Amino acid sequence: MKNKIENGKSVPQMNFGVRCVASCRKLLAQLEGVREQVVDEFRGRVEEHKHVLDLALNEAEALAWESGFPQLMFPMLATEKATAIAGWHVRQQSLRSPIAPLRIAA
Repeated sequence: MKNKIENGKSVPQMNFGVRCVASCRKLLAQLEGVREQVVDEFRGRVEEHKHVLDLALNEAEALAWESGFPQLMFPMLATEKATAIAGWHVRQQSLRSPIAPLRIAA
């Protein structure tokens, strides 16, 4: 690393590669933080289907990366996919519960 002079002080200057790696790590940490928030928010709503939520979040992240703006798209896509999984879980629970006998009107 080279040093440059700012306000009379020697300040280390990072090269492009170091800055790029630091930027990527920051972006990955932000996406991981969003993932953790979504998992925390939906944990109680998907119960035993957490693995399905993880798969949905993986898909949301892949789609976000394809967009070119993962930090903008991932939170929206992750929430959308998690909401869909929560709805699916509710439907699965209703299918597993005993159905009340149907009453036929005479």
